[in-house]
Amino acid sequence: MTSGRAAKLSKIGVRDSKLLTPRKREFLFEEIQSLAEEVKSYSISPLEINNAMRSNISLNELEAICVSRLIDSLGEVDAIYLDSPDVIQERFGIRISVLSKKPMKVQGAKKAPKKENSIKVVSEHKADLKYPVVSAASIIAKVTRDREMEKISQELGIDFGSGYASDKQTISMIKENLDNKNLLPYIREYWKTMTEIRQLRMTEFLSE
Repeated sequence: MTSGRAAKLSKIGVRDSKLLTPRKREFLFEEIQSLAEEVKSYSISPLEINNAMRSNISLNELEAICVSRLIDSLGEVDAIYLDSPDVIQERFGIRISVLSKKPMKVQGAKKAPKKENSIKVVSEHKADLKYPVVSAASIIAKVTRDREMEKISQELGIDFGSGYASDKQTISMIKENLDNKNLLPYIREYWKTMTEIRQLRMTEFLSE
């Protein structure tokens, strides 16, 4: 996205998706699509996460793999801004620079190899609060996720709630449908919340 178009993001109200209402996110989703030269997203399935974790690939590493694929599928890029999930913020950018086929220089990284025509990579914590382009990406991701959740809910006839571990409705739904084989493909096997629910159920069973 050019600097001119990126500047328009703030003007139309683009902010971190968590600070916006669902209605506002839906509106901005369409506005971002019209402003950006290219918008791409990648949905990581529960099966893909399960397979990765069986192979001792962390969620951060899996995310870096998928982001690097998206970057490689793009055309010419001058700079990349990342909301780092890593404890060491630059490390996420370094992972992507190693995995990507494009030459990159991670800002703030020590002893980073110098490459000609390197793409500047900014990998920071809470980048979605600081950089409008990252805020825009968070909106695209959130709306895409919510639409997919709604699609699955209608398909299974189950109200998932938000699908987050902090949502009591989501936890209640999982407890009530723990034996529903149609639901299992949509739940991560190595999800801490799922492990806790199963342990609680086993405790309740043994205490009966």
